[in-house]
Amino acid sequence: MKKALSIAGSDCSGGAGIQADIKTMTMNGVYAMSVLTALTAQNTTGVSAIMEVTPEFLQQQLDAVFEDIFPDAVKIGMVSSAPLIGVIADRLKHYNAKNIVVDPVMVATSGSALIKNDAVEVMTQKLLPLATLVTPNIPEAEVLSGTVIHTKEDMLAAAKLIGDKSGISVLLKGGHSINDANDLLYTDGKFVWFEGRRVDNPNTHGTGCTLSSAIASNLAKGFTLEESVKRSKDYISGALGAMLDIGRGSGPLMHNFNLAGEFAKKVL
Repeated sequence: MKKALSIAGSDCSGGAGIQADIKTMTMNGVYAMSVLTALTAQNTTGVSAIMEVTPEFLQQQLDAVFEDIFPDAVKIGMVSSAPLIGVIADRLKHYNAKNIVVDPVMVATSGSALIKNDAVEVMTQKLLPLATLVTPNIPEAEVLSGTVIHTKEDMLAAAKLIGDKSGISVLLKGGHSINDANDLLYTDGKFVWFEGRRVDNPNTHGTGCTLSSAIASNLAKGFTLEESVKRSKDYISGALGAMLDIGRGSGPLMHNFNLAGEFAKKVL
């Protein structure tokens, strides 16, 4: 069985972060593992507290995973400080990790900031050059590219800037009012648009975490990058289309919308 590792923060309400990643990886057919970067006190209405792990403990977790169950893909989500990003980059390089997908989580769906300013520079310099793919949304791409994005042409320019600077592929997500959820993949010097169907569902908590984890899962299983993005977008559409509605704010996706089996049947 293929294995995938999520390096991210915990969401105690279960809609984003490590919890969303494990659900997504399981539903996409791989064995899910996790390394925690932080604990958060959050729910669908916002983030009220963040408690980082120490760099030493982060390294111990990474070593424990890589020295026993080597992952076929790695997804990196919320990492809020420069020292933690430095540890992750060092260990991934040490173990020659493959199929690395970076979701540069900077702001939660609720609007809460999740990364310190100095961490962005370290991410750009040390972590992104190791990655296979980075998956910024529009606001994150503006930070990483240093440009303002208002149009599809702006998306093309920003994706190329980010990709060429770090020598990686970029999936620039267009779900922030640029278009109808059309995402732009910049890879090997070419652009590929993935048309998406905008689902009229206000509950989008953890969408970015879910997409990046699904892509990592498909890369782990041997699909090409373009195939992995397509399959992952289809999965996201299904999870949104299930119209799960829980919580008082922007609620989570229904990650297990296609779950079937004896042990998942309803118990009366």
